[in-house]
Amino acid sequence: MKFGCAFREYLQEEREWFLGEKCAHVEYSRLKKVLKTCKKDTSSDKDLLCQCQSCPLCDQQFFSELMKEASDVVGYFSSRVQHLLHLHISTGIHRYVLRLRQCFKSDRQTLTQEGRILIEYIAMNAIAMRKILKKYDKVHSSVNGENFKSRMHAQHIELLHSPWIIELGAFYLNSTGLDSCELDGVYGHFSCDLNINKDVMTLVLPDSIKLEYALTCAICLDLVFNPYALSCGHIFCKSCACSAASVMIFQGLKAASPESKCPICREVGVYSKAVRMVELDLLTKRRCKDYWRERLASERVESLKQSKEYWNLQSTYAIGLR
Repeated sequence: MKFGCAFREYLQEEREWFLGEKCAHVEYSRLKKVLKTCKKDTSSDKDLLCQCQSCPLCDQQFFSELMKEASDVVGYFSSRVQHLLHLHISTGIHRYVLRLRQCFKSDRQTLTQEGRILIEYIAMNAIAMRKILKKYDKVHSSVNGENFKSRMHAQHIELLHSPWIIELGAFYLNSTGLDSCELDGVYGHFSCDLNINKDVMTLVLPDSIKLEYALTCAICLDLVFNPYALSCGHIFCKSCACSAASVMIFQGLKAASPESKCPICREVGVYSKAVRMVELDLLTKRRCKDYWRERLASERVESLKQSKEYWNLQSTYAIGLR
């Protein structure tokens, strides 16, 4: 089956999954028609062909609309994943309400199913995005479609490179208790390999898409512990990120200066919206118990040391000894 037909069928199923809720997606069929129109209009006049230049017939609506669609898809996916993970780690009245809403079904089963649906949602839109950009370059004999991916990367809206993909994968593995999970809806699978040589989460999808998400902190060069994702998408241990931002562990990343830069990409202002990756931390705790306990004890000792030094210094200033 051609991808266009498969994507239309998926959109039909999507409406049932999300109970009629309007959600963003890549307008694959409409954008494909734009390219067909452009190809038809330029085929009679060779001077209008792109030859690696911008196409005056379709660029204006093609790339601007595609950028907006990608942004909307990433935004919708992130908000749904955050809501899902909040329900997963919730206790008390929140979990009770969830059980009532699902007519007393197993809440774990319900949440796991929604996790699979969200993985399929982002995967299908990512494949649609790749295919339509490939078609653009083929029609115009250009590399503009490939270059568009770089613009998406710069604006942090690459569909399959969000930290929420890692959190969702960790949630899926935590829910099943396995080291890898088959994703029936998209005929792919998540797997996680944590060992002394390589700490990585792998997502395999159709269309020869294989993505590896490194789980090694770029600062301590060890498996991330108490991981936080900065707004630029890079993941670090909390203690390492605090050290890079020149704040103390007990203060947290929110206390970082707006001028503080990501240790990897050097982007500023990435600490204020840093997010703790709870599911990834739970996965590490389950898979590497001794390592997790050792790092926990080490972080507590360091945090206590920093706290004492900080308050001793504050007391010294308060009584006017300096």
